[in-house]
Amino acid sequence: MFWDDFKKFAIRGNVIDMAVGVVIGAAFGNIVKSLVDHLIMPPIGLLTGGIDFSRHYIVLKAPTGPGPFKTPDELTKAGAVLLQYGQVINNLVSFFIVAFCVFLLIRLVGKLHRKEEEAATTKECPECAMSIPLKAVRCGHCTAALKSA
Repeated sequence: MFWDDFKKFAIRGNVIDMAVGVVIGAAFGNIVKSLVDHLIMPPIGLLTGGIDFSRHYIVLKAPTGPGPFKTPDELTKAGAVLLQYGQVINNLVSFFIVAFCVFLLIRLVGKLHRKEEEAATTKECPECAMSIPLKAVRCGHCTAALKSA
């Protein structure tokens, strides 16, 4: 019983659609990350005087190993505990860019659906209010004569 229910669930189209969405979403995430890291953050860094947000942090616990340390990764490997607020800024920018891209995509899909609705293939019979083809000259439901299109 349980196994049959699981097979029905796993084979349904919704699960497959969701899996495709996850895979496409992961690929889209990589594109957006590259967009943020390589195209958006460098100009922002220039506007802010060459600030690289990913290198901004606060040391909560000093490293135990010998220095000097040039990157947050080197500090972390040496045993330091860091509050990496610059990375949070980068992630927030990435999030807003992803959200904006998804918004634009949904808006585009909405416009495409509206255009499909506008390109109707049927009309309503004035006598019986049933749906009939645009080119019909007589209603197939009530046989009323129609004005030609």
